[in-house]
Amino acid sequence: MKLINIGFIILLFFIGEVQAKKQDLNQGWRFRKLGEKVWYPATVPGTVHTDLMQNGLIPDPFYRDNESKVQWVGEADWEYQMDFYLRPDFKINDPGAYLCFEGIDTYCDVYLNQQLILSANNMFRTYKIDVNGIRPGKNTLQMVFHSAQRISDSLSALSKLKRPCENNRNYTRKAQYHFGWDWAPRLITCGIWRSVSLVYGETPKAPPSKQDQVELIQQKDSIGQSFYFKVNGVPTFMKGANWVPADVFLPRITHDKYRMLLTAAKEAGFNMLRVWGGGIYEDDYFYDLCDSLGIYIWQDFMFAGAMYPGDDVSLENIKQEAIDNLLRLRTHPCIVLWCGNNEIDEAWHNWGWQKQFSVSSADSTLLWQEYQSIFHELLPSLVKQYDPGRPYVTTSPQIGWGRKESMHSGDSHYWGMWWGMQPLGIMKEKVPRFMSEYGMQALPDMKTMQEFALPEDMDTSSVVMKAHQKHPTGYKTLSAYLEMEQIPANSFESYIRATQILQARAMETAINAQLHSNGRCMGSLLWQFNDCWPVSSWSIIDYYGRKKLGYEKVKSLYLKR
Repeated sequence: MKLINIGFIILLFFIGEVQAKKQDLNQGWRFRKLGEKVWYPATVPGTVHTDLMQNGLIPDPFYRDNESKVQWVGEADWEYQMDFYLRPDFKINDPGAYLCFEGIDTYCDVYLNQQLILSANNMFRTYKIDVNGIRPGKNTLQMVFHSAQRISDSLSALSKLKRPCENNRNYTRKAQYHFGWDWAPRLITCGIWRSVSLVYGETPKAPPSKQDQVELIQQKDSIGQSFYFKVNGVPTFMKGANWVPADVFLPRITHDKYRMLLTAAKEAGFNMLRVWGGGIYEDDYFYDLCDSLGIYIWQDFMFAGAMYPGDDVSLENIKQEAIDNLLRLRTHPCIVLWCGNNEIDEAWHNWGWQKQFSVSSADSTLLWQEYQSIFHELLPSLVKQYDPGRPYVTTSPQIGWGRKESMHSGDSHYWGMWWGMQPLGIMKEKVPRFMSEYGMQALPDMKTMQEFALPEDMDTSSVVMKAHQKHPTGYKTLSAYLEMEQIPANSFESYIRATQILQARAMETAINAQLHSNGRCMGSLLWQFNDCWPVSSWSIIDYYGRKKLGYEKVKSLYLKR
C-alpha cells in the first residue's frame, strides 16, 4: 500500500510538472473569409464549416440537400486569428520551447506577430515551431487557409504524369473522404482540427507497447497462402468490421461518441476493427478504448483508391507524416498490423485505370515505380525503424476480387455481392483466407431519416433522398436485390425495413460461410461499421448510433463463436 501511495504522489507531481510546461492556445479565436472585414468567433479545435454554422452563416450541410449549397466554402480561403499573452511562469528562452500544432487542415500559412513561421501542407502531421518570435506581453497568431481543392487541381495541372484519381484528391495529404465517397458527402473542410499549445522541452518518445504476442501468419499451404493472426501462439478468428471516421467534421467526434460506438462493437463480439485508409489516424482516445476493450486494430496508412505522387518532396512529406503517427500510435497494444493502402494495387491491376485515364506505357512504368517507392520501400522501412515487431503489408486486398487467386491467398475484398450483382448465395462459395471487405447496403432507421428530411422527401426518387445516397446505382441495386430475395416493400417505411432485412440476410449468409470454413477463412471484417453522416450505406450502425437489423444479426453470429 505504501508503494502505491508513493507512486501516486510521484504521478501527481509529474502531471503537475507537465501541465506547468504547457500553455493552451485554443481559446479566443476569430475567423473570416480572407479579404473580408467582419470577424466572427471561432471554436478551436474546429472546422470552417462548423464555425460558419455556429454563426448562422451557412445551413447545416447534413439537412436535406444543403450539401450542394455550401460547396463554395471549400473553394474559398479563410483566415483565423487569436491574441495571447505569455504566461508569467513560461520561459521562452528555455531550450526546446515550441509552438505545437497537433492538426492543421490542410494548406495553411501561419504567422506569429506578422512573421511567417510555417507553411503547412499535411493534415496528418504535428508541427512544432520554435518560439523565438514570441515576446513578453501580447502576441498574435494568424493562420491563412487556402482551398485544398484549388491547390490539388493546380498541382495536378502542373504534373507531368497523369495520376489516376477521379478528383485530384491524391495530391493533398488530407482525409480523402472529405472529397466525397460512395457513402460520404463532398465537404472539403479546413481549419484547426486539433489542439494548439505552447510547450517547454520535448516529451520523451515512448517505446512500442508491450502487448499480447500477435503474429500475422502468411505461409504457403495446400490451398495457396494463409493470412491469419496468432494470439499468444493460438490461431484466432478475427471478427469485426471496417471503421470510417465517425463524422465529416472531425472535432465533433466526442469521447462519448467514440465510447458508444466501440462499446457497441465489443458487445457484438468484435475483436478487430480495420481503420480504413481514406479517413484519418484516429484520436488517441479511440486507441485507448480499443486497448481497454480488447479490440485489435488493423491500421491503414492514409492512402486509398488513387495513385499518389512519389517525387522527393512528396516522399519527405509522407515520411514525416508516417513518423509522427508511428511514434504516437506505437504505444497502443491494440494495433496489430500496419497496412500501406486501401485497394490501390487492386485498382492498378484490375480496374482499367490505364485505359480510363489514358496513361501511356512509359508513364505507367513511372507511376508503378512511384507506388513501389512509397508502399514497398518507404513505409515498410519506417515501420521497421519506429515500430519493430509489428507486421506491415503493402496493400489491402492482396489480390483483386475478380481473380480466382483472391480466394486462395492473402486477404480479400469480395464485391461480387453488390458491385457484381451476384445473389447472396454467392457468399457461400466465395470464402477467402481472410475477408477484409464485403457488404450490403441498408437504409438507416426512420427516426434518422426524420433528422434530415421532411415528410415530402420520403421517397427514393426525391432530390433529398438522392443526396443521401452516394452510390451511383444505390437504390436501383437495392431494389434489384429485394426482388431477388422476394422481400416485399409497399411504402417508404416498409422499404427501409426491407433493406435492413436484406442486409441482415446478406451478413448471415456471408458470416456463416466464413466462420464455418474449417479454418480456411480466419477473418471477417464487414464493410462498414459506422457512418460519417446520415446516409444510405453499408453501415450496421448509422450516424446517430441507431443500430440496423444487420448489427443485431452480426452480434448473434459473432457471440456464438
